[in-house]
Amino acid sequence: MKEIICIVCPNGCTLNVEKNGGEITVTGNKCKRGEEFAVSEMTRPMRTICSTVKTDRADIPVLPVRVSADIPKEKIFAVMDEINAVTVTAPLKRGDTVIKNVLGLGADVIATSDILSRN
Repeated sequence: MKEIICIVCPNGCTLNVEKNGGEITVTGNKCKRGEEFAVSEMTRPMRTICSTVKTDRADIPVLPVRVSADIPKEKIFAVMDEINAVTVTAPLKRGDTVIKNVLGLGADVIATSDILSRN
């Protein structure tokens, strides 16, 4: 049995997850989303990334970015390596793609600020 805290809603339920063969049993959840979260955590945990990329501007050295969709937990460090290798140039606005389909995961790395929207 594994105990995890659900992060899907503000309840923060303590979930007890038991795996018997191919069947996963979840108890402690107050809603269906908690059960879905626990099954996902046991079978294919996903995460989001918010970070920054370097810019070519001395006055604005970094630009905040995030992934457009959840990525597999085990790919976080590989995606961060890709993010850390990028240097962007102006103009970029919020929502612009910085890295398209990062590592073929179906998620883009996108700008989350308009700070570079003007040259």
